Amino acid sequence: MSAKMHLISLLIHSPISYTSMTWMNKKDRQLKGLSSFEYWQSLARTIEKGCFDSVFFADVPVARGDQKHHRDASIRHGVAWPAHDPMPLVAVMASVTSRLGFSVTLSLNGTPPFLAVRRLSTLDYLSQGRVGWNIVTGATNAEAVAVGASSLMPHDERYDFADEYMDACYALWNGIEDGALLQDQATGLFADPDKVHMVDYKGKYLNCQAIPPTMPSAQGRPVLFQAGSSGRGMAFAIKHADVVYALGATIPSMKAFIARFESARQAADRPDPMKVMFGVLPIIGATEEDAKRRVRELEDRVPLEASLARVSAVIGVDCTKFDPDSPFEALPTQASQGMMATMTDHVDGRPPTLREVGARASISMGLMQLPGTPEQIADRMEYIWRETGCHGFNIAGTISPSSMEDMVEHVIPLLQKRGIFRTEYEGETLRQNLNC
Repeated sequence: MSAKMHLISLLIHSPISYTSMTWMNKKDRQLKGLSSFEYWQSLARTIEKGCFDSVFFADVPVARGDQKHHRDASIRHGVAWPAHDPMPLVAVMASVTSRLGFSVTLSLNGTPPFLAVRRLSTLDYLSQGRVGWNIVTGATNAEAVAVGASSLMPHDERYDFADEYMDACYALWNGIEDGALLQDQATGLFADPDKVHMVDYKGKYLNCQAIPPTMPSAQGRPVLFQAGSSGRGMAFAIKHADVVYALGATIPSMKAFIARFESARQAADRPDPMKVMFGVLPIIGATEEDAKRRVRELEDRVPLEASLARVSAVIGVDCTKFDPDSPFEALPTQASQGMMATMTDHVDGRPPTLREVGARASISMGLMQLPGTPEQIADRMEYIWRETGCHGFNIAGTISPSSMEDMVEHVIPLLQKRGIFRTEYEGETLRQNLNC
């Protein structure tokens, strides 16, 4: 467990927050965020005021398109469409902050390693080392065919491809030696070509011949995030990830996840412990009953077809084939196995019905819900942090930006008063702050 709790703000560049159909709420400003830089700049200032390590942009670039009823439901209710690119927002938000980090999801589908390094490392250099990359291998066939592939690779093969992909990225990141950059205006020497190496990578899936496209940032390369929870996904995360983003609907499932990771880490001889951060959704109310009322309002707003469209998109299964009021157990999938396991986690010792899975997905999409007063939420977060030994939490909101404003104004001060969360940034780069 880290000496102090670490927090990341979980955001989506779409009509919704992490909760479906929040755009219907008169207080929500996420729709403004689709067409406004100022919205994101204001939100960045709020999150930095709260001393969060980073923003974390979750991103599914393509709405599920292989079933017309899911595609239509996604468009009709705005639950997974439009899918605007979050990458430009990193530059926009970094320009008005100085310590807050920015971690962005970028799928390996359709993006060669050279372009991934060029895009991410340019942002990392401009922000003086405050960028992270959430590596995803792709989870839906819709995404694969959208970028020109014939179909999605099988689950485990996607990680074989990803290992090779990362080797190409490392070659590009490591291709510039210390002292290569001269930038000497008197002599006209910008860099020493003997210290900038041509990359010539050849693999089973990928080839790359190039000079590294960008200068190294203050933290060397972007911080690497990963969310693998299958056996193959864990192996990939242990090999590559600086931070693991995880889901858990209960404390026992969180503890079991960390135990599995720790066992796998030791077997792989990785020396440093994994930094595991769990996704949670605080729902802040003036009283406990007020918070629970807000949960019910969020659930009641979302039609069943909208919730099932979102569930189907992330677990890769057409949920409309099943009785919504029958128990829904985990099924084999080529999509997100971790999300499948979390969404079907048992409720009060029994498997949830598909309707309950849909309601859970509508609000929190696999995140643990934390409804309550600020004091109750702070208590719960501290208890989970101490009990599981996790590094901290990815914090999502419901109504944006007021959910994050309430978190910063009412919950963060309680964590700071207890001495378990920073009152100011210790480092200048994202890597430094995550390691403090």
